[in-house]
Amino acid sequence: MTATLTDRYVLAVTRSIPEQQRADVADELRASIADQLDARIEAGEPADAAERAVLTELGDPDRLAAGYADRPLSLIGPRYFLEWKRLLVLLLWIVVPLAAFGLALGQTLSGAPFGAIIGGTIGGAISVGVHLAFWTTLVFALVERSDEARTPLAPWTVDRLPADTPYTGARFSDMIASVVFLAIAAAALLWDQLVGAVYLNGQWMSLLSPSLWPWWVGGLLVAMGVDAVLQIIVFLRGRWTFALAAFNTVLNIVIAVPAVWLLSQGRLLNPEFWTLVIPNGEGDKVFGIISVLTGFAIAGIAVWDIVDAFLKARRAARGRITR
Repeated sequence: MTATLTDRYVLAVTRSIPEQQRADVADELRASIADQLDARIEAGEPADAAERAVLTELGDPDRLAAGYADRPLSLIGPRYFLEWKRLLVLLLWIVVPLAAFGLALGQTLSGAPFGAIIGGTIGGAISVGVHLAFWTTLVFALVERSDEARTPLAPWTVDRLPADTPYTGARFSDMIASVVFLAIAAAALLWDQLVGAVYLNGQWMSLLSPSLWPWWVGGLLVAMGVDAVLQIIVFLRGRWTFALAAFNTVLNIVIAVPAVWLLSQGRLLNPEFWTLVIPNGEGDKVFGIISVLTGFAIAGIAVWDIVDAFLKARRAARGRITR
């Protein structure tokens, strides 16, 4: 059943309130909205317009939730706290990981030792985060102290309510897409090892090292099968849970750590492919660069998948509409 604007508003308010308070807050808020709706409808206002007007008057759900939870919103003052928080969180989620990835990749390609790469990446990421927090806060503090500042930077409207239900990654289309992708990847892996991925100079060449067959390839196929089963379980459960997200983390580690180790030993990719494609001694250099990029891609995909699963589990746990 499609959620009403009231359902979505109650969801937006209660998702950031401690779980033990959500039911009471939801009941109280629904009763208050219903009373105001009845008054407007009795006065001759259309139901749809009345609902939008009542919710608009109630204002930003996050601000209302802070009042229910007795949680003050303040930076230098409370006026722009929510705008500051939303922008800063968004910047930290996007800019810091990209900066860390770029720093690590640059140092790796330049031949820096492992310890220097880790230290430089962590230090650089912290520095970027500190600068983001400082400059963003400074700008909002100056705006908030200005005499012209009287209203929020972006006035809240009903159109900013979250979707009917939070996206939890448990839709049928998500499950089918994941299983089909894993099946295609498994077929491509077998084709690469048993036949070859590219036909060059009268022979088939594998992109992955032939030494991976059969044990490493077999282990990866088993892990991919387990991942397919996990996606089906998530669909049948109707949502990600923290237990499933934790299992997904273990599965990613089981796949990514051996892959990166094999890559560091020169045993994951097939060096003969690159020396054949790029002769005159340049193939080894290209192989080294491709290996570094592949390692970062493997680690990045694993981290993204782990974080994504936990975010979906968190949304599923906090985002159920209380009816």
